[in-house]
Amino acid sequence: MSEPLLDRLLRYVRMYTTSDSHSTSSPSTVRQLDLLRMLHDELLALGASDVTLDEFGYVMATVPATVLHDVPVVAFLAHVDTAPDFSGENVMPIVHRNYAGGPIVLPDDPRRVIDPAADEWLARAIGKDIVTASGTTLLGADDKSGVAICMGLVEHLLAHPEIVHGPIRVCFTPDEEIGRGVENLNLARLGARYAYTFDGEFPGEVNWETFSGDHALVTIEGVSTHPGTARPHGMVNAAHLAGKFLAMLPREGISPETTDGRDGFIHPVAVRGGTARAEIEFILRDFDNDKLASHGDRLRGLAAALQAIEPRARVSCMITPSYRNMGYWLKDDMRPVNLAHEACRRAGLEPQSPAIRGGTDGSRLTEKGLLCPNLFDGAHNLHGPLEWVAVQDMEVALQVGVHLVQLWAQA
Repeated sequence: MSEPLLDRLLRYVRMYTTSDSHSTSSPSTVRQLDLLRMLHDELLALGASDVTLDEFGYVMATVPATVLHDVPVVAFLAHVDTAPDFSGENVMPIVHRNYAGGPIVLPDDPRRVIDPAADEWLARAIGKDIVTASGTTLLGADDKSGVAICMGLVEHLLAHPEIVHGPIRVCFTPDEEIGRGVENLNLARLGARYAYTFDGEFPGEVNWETFSGDHALVTIEGVSTHPGTARPHGMVNAAHLAGKFLAMLPREGISPETTDGRDGFIHPVAVRGGTARAEIEFILRDFDNDKLASHGDRLRGLAAALQAIEPRARVSCMITPSYRNMGYWLKDDMRPVNLAHEACRRAGLEPQSPAIRGGTDGSRLTEKGLLCPNLFDGAHNLHGPLEWVAVQDMEVALQVGVHLVQLWAQA
């Protein structure tokens, strides 16, 4: 299975599919459709049934059941977009065969080094085939390794009709990285009772808790005048007030770089504007919905304080929900998690279920009523130039999928 998985991964990561949070279209970028159309055609070539590409960019297909008795329809999903945090254009993947250990220096920017001394999973990957980018882009294994695994699962099941399983649906989504991955997904058309995303990291990872997330936008409207006569004409510099707002926000214990584990955070991701108007964009994260709400309350309080300090400005804070912790729903029906744990054991792995300090398409799907834990795809150091994936970890993820569909048929 390794070489077909590798071939797919290399083809997929070379395609420029970065999403754009400022776009209002779906998909948010037309370039994502290049890969989605390719996947649609590959599914047809493999002989999958019911292959569709809808108006929002969702590719869906069916692997028909090989049993006659009633089995819940199970879906497997992966997203085609890459994160806008770092360049995903002109990705040049490099395969490091039979990794011998030691730092991996990325040739297009030798300052970028993937060092096993700082990466425990790379230290465990000796002897595996490692794929990296070249140093100037991210790799895109998040989540194109998941895409390759889903496609490999379809191919394997269709080639082996002796494997006992119920109806399997596969779905490739756009825009996961900007929190809109399943916003327009028609669940009735998907037709699944349970689902899984391949979007985790290390072998054996089965996630059933994620962050809950909100988006916040603080808007400051100032008073613009000619800077030469700013004092008598009452200039109020919105850019200066934006800096003051950020300075009022504590950093220790509330920023991503000073938190870990089950701590939440408030993270300013963009600052835009000038004298007349400035905007500060935040993402808010926590595992507990009440604590998440308190992060929003803190920003509203700071906005009110800044308004009091400078009454001539207009300061507002708008909070928009993004996704919720899937654990709020999965804890009431752990069957998809328990079966995934058993599938990992059958593949020779020790299952682990860390809470994800992030979200997945499964977070939104679970909130919408389709329980959707997250499985590993082998990708590490996501959203930056030090991203890497081991092909053998992708292969064992595919094996987990094969065991999983059989377990559902026996459940």
